[in-house]
Amino acid sequence: MEFIIGAIVIFVLYKLGSGKPKPKAKASSNTSPSVSITSNSINSKNTRSSASSKVESTRDDDFATFRVYTSYGAEAEKTSNTQKGRWVSEGEQLTVNGRQIPRGFYYFGGVLNALTGYGIEPSLVDEKRPALTKSFKTGSDLYTDESLGYWPSYATLSKACRGAYLDFLASDRTDSGTPIGYVFIYFYGFERRIIENRSNNSVSDEEFLTIFNEVLRLNRVFNANRSFRGYSASFLELMTLLRPALLEHRAADIPETNNGLSFKVRLATTIAKGQPVNADLALDWLKNTFEYTLKTPARRCEAEFRKLFQIRFKEKFGDGILVKPNKTKLTLSYHAASNGIHRVDLNLEDLPDPSVLKAPLNKLIPIAEQCTDELNSYSRYLGKADTSKDEIAALMLLPKELANEADSPVIGSFKQWAEQIITNHKGLTTVQDFWSHTGMPMPKALNKKEIDLLTNLAAKAEIGIAPDQRFHLTKFKADGNIVLFSPGHGEFFESSPAFHQVMLALRLGAMVATIDGVVAADEEKALRRIIEHDDKLSPTDKNSLSAYLTWRLNSPANTAGLSARIEQLNETQIEFLKRFIVSIALADGKVDADEIKQIEKLYAFLGLDKSLVTSDIHHLTTTTKGSLSTQQDTGKTKDVFLLDEEILAMHENDTSDAKSMLESIFAVDDEPESEPIAVVNSVNSGLDTTHQALFEQLITKAAWTRHEVHELCSKLKLMIDGAIETINEWAYEKVEAPVLDDDGDIYVDLEIVEELRGK
Repeated sequence: MEFIIGAIVIFVLYKLGSGKPKPKAKASSNTSPSVSITSNSINSKNTRSSASSKVESTRDDDFATFRVYTSYGAEAEKTSNTQKGRWVSEGEQLTVNGRQIPRGFYYFGGVLNALTGYGIEPSLVDEKRPALTKSFKTGSDLYTDESLGYWPSYATLSKACRGAYLDFLASDRTDSGTPIGYVFIYFYGFERRIIENRSNNSVSDEEFLTIFNEVLRLNRVFNANRSFRGYSASFLELMTLLRPALLEHRAADIPETNNGLSFKVRLATTIAKGQPVNADLALDWLKNTFEYTLKTPARRCEAEFRKLFQIRFKEKFGDGILVKPNKTKLTLSYHAASNGIHRVDLNLEDLPDPSVLKAPLNKLIPIAEQCTDELNSYSRYLGKADTSKDEIAALMLLPKELANEADSPVIGSFKQWAEQIITNHKGLTTVQDFWSHTGMPMPKALNKKEIDLLTNLAAKAEIGIAPDQRFHLTKFKADGNIVLFSPGHGEFFESSPAFHQVMLALRLGAMVATIDGVVAADEEKALRRIIEHDDKLSPTDKNSLSAYLTWRLNSPANTAGLSARIEQLNETQIEFLKRFIVSIALADGKVDADEIKQIEKLYAFLGLDKSLVTSDIHHLTTTTKGSLSTQQDTGKTKDVFLLDEEILAMHENDTSDAKSMLESIFAVDDEPESEPIAVVNSVNSGLDTTHQALFEQLITKAAWTRHEVHELCSKLKLMIDGAIETINEWAYEKVEAPVLDDDGDIYVDLEIVEELRGK
């Protein structure tokens, strides 16, 4: 009995293994088709995985081994049309089911098997299959239903959908609102026409070129659909490889593709010839590898990223990097959009396949990461609603090289104005005049964002500003002054301890010099000597401090908090402070009664005994060589103290001793404001439970196919577009940037995720 059962099982397996393959039918949602590949594996980063439906078997010693491939799409009903299917040329006109179709480019008839060997050619228009009467609707008005499935086929469409497709063929086929399923059926015909006749002369060069132009037109009209954009671009690549001499001059017209055929040929040819991989080819390598995924700034700011990558690549590798040919040979396969076509293997020269090498990529990835970091702020700004690359705020966030390359009229106009201010007014101007060059309304107050904008504008024009919040530890105000100088601080400037000490001395010196409301020439000269005679300062230090002094002498003094800090000084330090104040006051050789009164006020404000001002002046002048003479203005009865030049020189030496002490007084003068940081203890703050669940799943990896996200949303009963919008709106509220990038596929900005987590 057991033997009989075993024999029956073997017989059944044998019959199944040797039987004729039959396609399985399965309805699917109304989405565009994916790449059809024999191995049922994902073949690129931007397509969904799926495969033609069939059952194959191999026999070995009467045992059967099965490989099963899944399929989508309903099985077509039989037709009474026995007319052999044929290609309708471009200029041929036909009337089909009441529609006058003015041009061809499609297959017509009742009998035409798919190139896979089973099933009906999906693009075959069969007039015997019922279709609704003509409506001549176009674009988004065309009817659709579930029959326009994952792999649409004319034979399996409903009557209404067939009528809609015929309406599309009867139109000029240029409406970008046309449901993409109809466009794919039309496109399938081109795939079959070229692939079926790739090895014969049935398609002339003229027709070949005409089809190329039509597919290129479709690519541009329906470019918004990522799936069709990718398939049509890959097909254009295939056509250039099939007839390179005919289409060599059209290669530049082909849109970029991921893991593209032409890229692999270019890379292999370049390396086989011993030529270096240049910046453009290097970036294409990164875009066409599975080893690395370009991040949001590279995709959102594609043109800027490429330019910056070229610059950074040249800095690192000059004209390019040399890669030795590897032993792996290049094999190319085209995977059709139509499920009626098997993959097409291309026979090329004996070329290596360097695209599989990892060592060159390890050199390129750090450059891409650097460019990503440099464009991050710019990208995040453009990610906000109602922003544009043409705005000055966006331009200021670009790396210097790109902003200069843009040759912005804003920067050019500002630079010309700034140079005039520096030449004619010693760099002194108002913040309002400065702001007018942004082309934006003057804000009521200048916060960090506005200050950074002006700082960046000056830097792009190679102009320095004072005060510069990064180095001078204070900021300008909307109703105040600002000082410009050239050249500016430069990209790599760092303030030194000597810089800070002199800056603090100038701060106090300017406070004294402006006590009487008028800055005497000798007082300003004495302060500038502090800058000029310090050999620890670089030329940039001196330019910056000179501009800072000009700003201090033309701006109200801020003495907030000084008194408390002076109370912490010891007796020696206080004496230094007094000597410094009096030295500055005596810089013009005299101190009149009004100036003495102002110094007394300063003493009192700083917590010093104002009654000691006169004695401190006498003490300072009589403990050094020389003499102090007193004159009396009998008309106004004012005492005037006069110093000779020798005494002034002695006081100048004292100022250098006071510099280090002054740092303890002014070290926290005007601390720069920090931009508010959104701190989120957990990423679920503000999201409802359902969207939170989706978000938690999405952040587990950086990139998802749209089909994958669609499945996640279906399980949670969410609409994909609405869910992405909801999550991004929440991210905007938290960190002013979107966390999801919908580019057909869905990309997760993991850096924004970290910000949302508060790390």
